[in-house]
Amino acid sequence: MKIGFDAKRYYHNHTGLGNYSRAIIKGLQALYPDDDYLLYDEKSFSRTFKLGRKAAHDGCKLFHGLSNELPSDILKSGVRSILTFHDAAWRTYPQMYHWLDRQIYDFKYGRSCHVANHVIAISESTKKDIIRFYDIPEVKISVIYQPVQDLFYKPLSQEEADQLIADAVASGMISSTLPQDFILNVGSINSRKNLLGLVQALELIPAEQRPPLLVVGNGREYKQEVLNYIAKHHLEQYVRIETGVSDNKVLQALYSKALLMAYPSHYEGFGLPVVEAALQQCPILTSNVSSLPEAAGPGALLCDPDSIESIHKYLTELLDDSSMAQRLAEVAEDYARSHFDPRTLTEQLHDLYNEIA
Repeated sequence: MKIGFDAKRYYHNHTGLGNYSRAIIKGLQALYPDDDYLLYDEKSFSRTFKLGRKAAHDGCKLFHGLSNELPSDILKSGVRSILTFHDAAWRTYPQMYHWLDRQIYDFKYGRSCHVANHVIAISESTKKDIIRFYDIPEVKISVIYQPVQDLFYKPLSQEEADQLIADAVASGMISSTLPQDFILNVGSINSRKNLLGLVQALELIPAEQRPPLLVVGNGREYKQEVLNYIAKHHLEQYVRIETGVSDNKVLQALYSKALLMAYPSHYEGFGLPVVEAALQQCPILTSNVSSLPEAAGPGALLCDPDSIESIHKYLTELLDDSSMAQRLAEVAEDYARSHFDPRTLTEQLHDLYNEIA
């Protein structure tokens, strides 16, 4: 079977959507090498208005839009289509988006859901959002979870983790030597991810008992808001932001060395860092909303992201009871390995290709 992909994020995005695209393609190529995979990296106009006809001309039997949208000519092209829908954050967390952007996303992504022959939701939570916001019939939607990169399934020894981090410090990827004990937070620094709430919860821990927070990610206006709060409350020695971690092996090492991973996000389509942490047996504190209970399973503590006191309560429980934290981490790892196995997810996807094509 010849399958076309909108590969813009595959080539040009180095975070969530790009990681999803690369994990999907890598998995398919490994398990189904006899299929033909055409990765289209088109300029904006061609990607939006001509890509469907190009896929038809190239003999594609199926076209997969990997990041919420399909080309506007996909129906006229005659090529069968599948769309992966990641989240509806512009609807659930509109304060992060300009009004015009929200209208554009609603038009493009909503239309794509309607014209696709089938829609993949990356979580049950996202499936509910697709039905709620765009009135797509449930029978037209399949939940296939977002795959995690293979490397996270291969645990590091403590010696390997220490060496990876030391090398990252030596190369400048990490700015300086890390503390022995730290809380980890991973992801883009924006208001939806709720880093400020985490910092405020950390502040409630008495200074003499307070471990430092290591943040791996970057941002703009909201990052500055967090930095301003840190400066105003004299928390500089307790919060450190690393913006240059570009190697997932180094990220894996950080998960394996952290006391816990704290991810009190307000909304996620899936919550990939939660699963990445679970696979390293890193204790997890995350939110009790959207897809995060699905991603975390029974081995995480779930807080109310709108409550600083709730975040603080569960932070303290994990920090104060290391035996309980370790037991939960083992449960979380078992859940992640059984629910998000990359081979199983790839097989589910390929079965859907055969059904829709």
